[in-house]
Amino acid sequence: MTCLGIVIGIAAVIAMMEIGHGSALAIQQRIATLGANVLQVEPGASSSSGVRMGAGTTLTLSPGDCDAIANECSAVRYVSPGVDCRMQIVYGSRNWAPWKILGTSPEYLIVRDWANLQEGEAFTDSDVRNLANVCLMGQTAAQQLFGNESPVGKEVRVQGTILRVIGVLEPKGANMMGMDQDDVVIAPWTTVKFRINGAKLAFADQTAALNPVAAANQVNSLSKQYPTPIKFYLQRTAAQTADQPQPVKFVDLDDIYLSVDSADQIPLTIDEITQLLRRRHGLREGQPDDFSIRDWTEVSKLISSTSTLMTNLLMCIAPISLLVAGIGIMNMMLVTVTERTREIGVRMAMGARGRDIRRQFLAEAVILCLCGGIAGIVLGRGASFTLSILLGWPTVASLSAILIAVAVALSVGIIFGSYPAWKASRLDPIEALRYE
Repeated sequence: MTCLGIVIGIAAVIAMMEIGHGSALAIQQRIATLGANVLQVEPGASSSSGVRMGAGTTLTLSPGDCDAIANECSAVRYVSPGVDCRMQIVYGSRNWAPWKILGTSPEYLIVRDWANLQEGEAFTDSDVRNLANVCLMGQTAAQQLFGNESPVGKEVRVQGTILRVIGVLEPKGANMMGMDQDDVVIAPWTTVKFRINGAKLAFADQTAALNPVAAANQVNSLSKQYPTPIKFYLQRTAAQTADQPQPVKFVDLDDIYLSVDSADQIPLTIDEITQLLRRRHGLREGQPDDFSIRDWTEVSKLISSTSTLMTNLLMCIAPISLLVAGIGIMNMMLVTVTERTREIGVRMAMGARGRDIRRQFLAEAVILCLCGGIAGIVLGRGASFTLSILLGWPTVASLSAILIAVAVALSVGIIFGSYPAWKASRLDPIEALRYE
């Protein structure tokens, strides 16, 4: 009964710290799926008649901005353009609308820590330049379209464009906002931009300016699933398009993804990108930015700090149990001093000094607390393991928690055993011998 309080207190410390560390590790693993030290540049907000349309509605980012960031920002390691849309994908009699069809470059897989594919291989820079009809599929999209069949080498159709699946991404699960990161199809950004999604402010023959051969191939009307409207004006032939491509006015991007060498360099990198894009976009002093930069590490820091705060709040419960346990041990030791008064008198009569009596009772208190601490460590480890098995909560065995528990047990024994030991050492030997 004397050790029960210290057992419960130490078990609470062990269980709370292991559950807290496990939760923090799970959060870090979830954050790691987003990539390390990632920044995302988005277009700004457009306005019409005083009505602002929201972030990402202007057409201000270009592939030139992406190249300039890669060449002029010293701390930037990898840069990747992004063009996204959401459309139906068809394979045989099955169809599926993934959360996102993302057009990007091979560097995106490195930025997002997705370079290791589960199956197949990634597309290359040559595929980006040639508007290759290839794609990578996430686990969810592949499961919905192909079931248990391997999608590598198969062809899917997206708005009349045939894409050959060349790889399957490793599973990442849901992100911190609950979005399924595996419900995605990734293709070269030029393919998504000019073959699938279309250029927003570009002419129809921009594809020819990038790749005349690909433009000639697009003339084939068999690639369209539905007949096109009747055109009343003469259209340029494939040969004219290939020989005399129209100048490209502007090719816009939906996002620019980049990774930085270290988290410490993120603030400086944001400043460098801001100055660079303002200069490239011709923004004068006082004009607002026509873009925004999102720091994904800020989200991770916020969630990590929240997890640490909750762990610390839970840890505040344990000292209450330890305080009650300490008071209980002190009371029991005082009762012990009273019951063993005659024994103390005999020891003093035989030559024991006050410090010897003090050490005896202090050692007994410390041993009681250590025994309770050991039992608490076993109980706490068992509780965290049981919660992990039954409820699926992540737990991590912590050596620091065990050491803290031992230190706390010693401290409680010393602090709350000192007064009974001092009281025992102050007894008068004659009065102690007369005590019945």
